[in-house]
Amino acid sequence: MSQTTLLHYEAPWPVHSIDWSSFLENYQNQIAVVGLQDERVLVEDDFTDYPDFVTLCEAYHGYPATSLQWQPAAAQSFAWSQKSPSTELLATTGDALRVWEYSGDGPASTSSYVGRQPAASSGHSLTMKTALSGSKVQSQSAGAPLTNFSWNEKSPNLIVTASIDTTCTVWNIDTSTALTQLIAHDREVYDVAWLPGSTDIFVSVGADGSLRAFDLRSLEHSTILYETPAPKNVPPPSANPSASARPPTSPLLRIAFNPSDSNYMSTFHMDGSDVQILDMRSPGQPVIELRGHHAPLNALGWGSADHPLLATAGDDCQVLLWDLANYTQGAASPRSAGSRLNSPRPDAKKKIVTEPIMAYTANSQVTNLAWSPQIQGVTMNTGYSTATGEWLAITSGKTIKALKV
Repeated sequence: MSQTTLLHYEAPWPVHSIDWSSFLENYQNQIAVVGLQDERVLVEDDFTDYPDFVTLCEAYHGYPATSLQWQPAAAQSFAWSQKSPSTELLATTGDALRVWEYSGDGPASTSSYVGRQPAASSGHSLTMKTALSGSKVQSQSAGAPLTNFSWNEKSPNLIVTASIDTTCTVWNIDTSTALTQLIAHDREVYDVAWLPGSTDIFVSVGADGSLRAFDLRSLEHSTILYETPAPKNVPPPSANPSASARPPTSPLLRIAFNPSDSNYMSTFHMDGSDVQILDMRSPGQPVIELRGHHAPLNALGWGSADHPLLATAGDDCQVLLWDLANYTQGAASPRSAGSRLNSPRPDAKKKIVTEPIMAYTANSQVTNLAWSPQIQGVTMNTGYSTATGEWLAITSGKTIKALKV
């Protein structure tokens, strides 16, 4: 009997964001944690007695959430001041940065997967611990809406958020305090990411069309790593104070580091169908461009394998997987995460990649995606077993699908 390669969950509302823990989750104005109802769905294609996933618990979120992430792996061994070792943290952004505590303190399951027990009796709960907001560029105490955030893998008490008020804020969620807030862009900031392995350097992208790097040890200036090309045939500037400003360019919406080589980042433009791969050692222009989609992109993300794949998704209903290992090897020695942003390499000619290694077609536009951690294979009491590997969750309307990679 073959191993299942596709799992399905139908939410009661449109799904905008997802992330993996030992489970799958989704949300809009509600946050819901869902888990496998029964592990046998992983190997028995005709096991249809009930849905693949069941809702374990949910919580009201108020304003729509813009991003959701489970705690990084290092959080399990971190010395938290006010967290039970048996619970797991979940963070969301919207009108504020909210940190939630998830507890699954029901009877121990016979499976390493969530499920088995009905949600009403399993003891699963999701409780908000804190809500953090505030802006130094606004007069009111409440902060502007947050667009995204990045959880530090090395120091899980650190989260950096991006806001439409042009700022990025670094929070210590263990003490519920803002460590620093800086004006990062000329316009809205849409995404932010810590440099893997670093607690000092992060990058951000925004509506001004720039990708910028910041070092908490030297906040006097930022490093512009990339700017979208200025539009052609723009009208002459009018006589006003901003006439000397750079012409408006296409916003950059997302930024993600290659976890196996943090020199490389991936991003894409608003309404763009191509993915730009940038090298921090060769700022100014992409070193690789991925051309496989035929409609605007919505999401991208790198897997966690030794040679991670890059997943991209968009309005063309396509999810494409790209293997860039052969294009990113041997260019230069890796830059350590503790080094400063001062190790350029000679410009390399941009490579164009048009063939992904895998593709999946959804029934409608794919709005978001999330890679699972490496999930260990299990042997069930039926004698069947599953292989170790990654799953890729995608959202499309009210539907979540988990694809075995």
